[in-house]
Amino acid sequence: MREPRRRDEIGAGRESPVGEPVIRGDPAVTGERAQEAARFDPDDPESLAAAAETVRNFANNTIGDEDYVYMLEGAAACAALVRGEGSYKAAAARADGGVTVSFIRKWARVHDLPRAIRRHVAQGEIAPTAAKHIARVRGESRFLLAWAVLDNDLTVRQVRAAASAINNGESVEAALAEQGVHPGEVTLSLPMNAYRELRRKASIQGVTPSDIVTEALDAAWDEE
Repeated sequence: MREPRRRDEIGAGRESPVGEPVIRGDPAVTGERAQEAARFDPDDPESLAAAAETVRNFANNTIGDEDYVYMLEGAAACAALVRGEGSYKAAAARADGGVTVSFIRKWARVHDLPRAIRRHVAQGEIAPTAAKHIARVRGESRFLLAWAVLDNDLTVRQVRAAASAINNGESVEAALAEQGVHPGEVTLSLPMNAYRELRRKASIQGVTPSDIVTEALDAAWDEE
């Protein structure tokens, strides 16, 4: 069984322009609310003023902390304000109303998470407070941390601890192991015929079902 091909080309950051409602504006994710998704253009003075107002309201929690889509909008406004003003400090000053640099930085980072992670935030499957800690780590580790939340129901406290450990130099595998998680383990539900053939093929080849799945995925990636 060959070793799985490394996916070094996987983007671990935002792929679309700052302020664009890629997830918030997707009806498949947010339903009818997609039509209301605000776009923040850091190069447009009026749009930047709207971003500043949104950040100010967001920081004062005028809507509530259970609205995940609103939180992504607040994060987008933070990121656009940083881009438009040139720094976290300048963005906080523009928002005013007691908005701190730390607040701006944390939420701007959430907006910079890759689409695959932000989608689960919008759907309420990854808490925005957990997303803030996922955004603290860099590179592909953020994917593993996010998938650990989905597959293992990690608490925000566990995500924070794992993110801190990773930023202190631990490998993502070690950091997650400390939280009782073994990254790479996932439970799949297969149609009966697929399950039967997976087990049969693995038995004939003398390998595990995981080996078969890994090889199939690796071959599919090679064809992309």
